[in-house]
Amino acid sequence: MNANLAKPSAVVITSPGTNRDHDVAFALELAGAQVERVALSVLTQRPEQLLDYQMAVFAGGFSHADALGAGTLSGLRISYGIGDTVRTFVATGLPVIGICNGFQMLVRSGLLPGSLTHNASGRFVCRWVTLDTPQPDRSVWTRNISSAIKCPVAHGEGRYVADPAIIAEHQALRYVDGTDPNGSVESTAGVTDATGLILGMMPHPENHVLERQHPRFLRGEADGLALQLFRNGVDHVKARG
Repeated sequence: MNANLAKPSAVVITSPGTNRDHDVAFALELAGAQVERVALSVLTQRPEQLLDYQMAVFAGGFSHADALGAGTLSGLRISYGIGDTVRTFVATGLPVIGICNGFQMLVRSGLLPGSLTHNASGRFVCRWVTLDTPQPDRSVWTRNISSAIKCPVAHGEGRYVADPAIIAEHQALRYVDGTDPNGSVESTAGVTDATGLILGMMPHPENHVLERQHPRFLRGEADGLALQLFRNGVDHVKARG
């Protein structure tokens, strides 16, 4: 991959059971990136391949059918296969985002703090939520986002649990307007690492990058586009030169 291309190069990392990789690839392309989809199993064989890219996304879905818990097997593959390479990737200033199952992978691999457990309701939840950014500058992905973001969730193990001190330091996105679908501590929808370069979030911003994706688009209620999240990642890479 030629890092000098005008469009930043992004890799969408998949596992068996991933089902939002095409969606997030579309969102990244819409935001101005050039995208390739690569299986995590391929990267664990050649971890250095990750360094050919300028952005990395761990896509959502049901990796390995959530056989040992959501994101557990893929989290182990990250930990023992590419964890050090991801840290090198971030150390050079490059952004990483994990969405839904990808968030679970990042938490279970230790790249993000806290834990994700079963929804407080004990049920799988699939509906739209509203998010805000309590401290937009905490992450390169949320920078300059001051308005609400609306997008869907689809998960059974999305309840974020952590010590309040950790949440105070790492919370990047939270559910608002009574839309918390899983009972997360402090309504946490997404967290970042200490660098602000790694973001994990349970909702699916890739599914509201066009107005017509909103269920009430025909009623004129398609506000809260999430495309800016992906544009921020692209802009960060471009600003690095």
